[in-house]
Amino acid sequence: MSWILPQKFIDMQAIPFNQPHVTGSEWVHIQEAIAQGKLSANGSYTKKCQQFFESTFGFNKVYLTHSCTQALEMAALLLDLGPADEVIVPSFAYVSTANAFALRGCRLVFADSRLDYPGIDEVGIEKLITSRTKALVIVHYAGIACHMDPIVALCKRHGIYLIEDAAAALNGFYLNGDGKRLPLGSFGTLATFSFHETKNIACGEGGMLVVNDPDLLAKADTVWNRGTNRSDFERGLSTHYEWVSLGSAFGPSEINAAWLWAQLQKLEQIQKKRQEIWYWYQANLRRILPVFDGEFPSVPPFSQQNYHSFYLVEGSRAKREALIRYLHSKGIQSVSHYRCLHRSRYVSNRHTGAALVHAEKYQDRLLRLPFYADLDIAQLEQNLLSA
Repeated sequence: MSWILPQKFIDMQAIPFNQPHVTGSEWVHIQEAIAQGKLSANGSYTKKCQQFFESTFGFNKVYLTHSCTQALEMAALLLDLGPADEVIVPSFAYVSTANAFALRGCRLVFADSRLDYPGIDEVGIEKLITSRTKALVIVHYAGIACHMDPIVALCKRHGIYLIEDAAAALNGFYLNGDGKRLPLGSFGTLATFSFHETKNIACGEGGMLVVNDPDLLAKADTVWNRGTNRSDFERGLSTHYEWVSLGSAFGPSEINAAWLWAQLQKLEQIQKKRQEIWYWYQANLRRILPVFDGEFPSVPPFSQQNYHSFYLVEGSRAKREALIRYLHSKGIQSVSHYRCLHRSRYVSNRHTGAALVHAEKYQDRLLRLPFYADLDIAQLEQNLLSA
């Protein structure tokens, strides 16, 4: 989107919605990757990053990908989903969440959000399940957990796959009924994450697929390697290297993996900065933004969020648009978020379900504020308090 400040505010320091964080050691690791002489996928930095996620969060097996979009597409391939299958997806979600399954010819069934939080309404899922339902996709919106206990139980009861779209949820946790703290991405048969430049940990473009079901590991390795038996061939388990299944070039280059590795080394420090900004917004925003009278983010008691985003929910779409204009006049870029998938031009004529009132509420009323590790909150406050 284009964003041009009014002339009277040209001298004011603009506060963008996002600014990618750089740790300072990215170039060191990129140079090391170059020195190693391997820049294609599955080099030493790819392996370091994958091992980091497996050891830090206890994920069974991780595959780096070019994006979370690709990780979702890989998930659809792994589960062999096709035209005979229905997949339940939240309507208030990014297009990639549904696109991966639409590409396989699946019928999409759209679910509503919760009243108090943009994530999927776990209570309304069961009525959407039919004999054709093969998978449920959930999104941990803004790094805040969905209500996993009932969702996991529901999937087990109906024998359907659970896929966690945890694009923005790295280092987010769920607090289960037994009081255990479990990482988001560890519940589903498969889970996906993003390292897009807007995420807490980023490498420009990047993602990963988490494979929690050990029965899918051999197939995942083949699919990740363009549908070949390359891994078996390299380990001496096969005498030749050939095409054995559908797959694609999912692995990112070592340049991206080296950048990601630099970010992972500073995960704790990045999270601390973001946490401080989130709580600063919560404590100070109503004082310095008197024109706002809506709602702050709702973090359910079962979620330990990862401070990915700070959003507001206004009383109406008109109020939301007025607030965007007001912040714009103060040199602060704020943006709305998703258009409901069931209302999109591509699928609206194929959506036969009822209106998804809570998802549509967030579509019309949710507003995201600038949020990144290097956000200058003193400058933001100065802009808001300026005459």
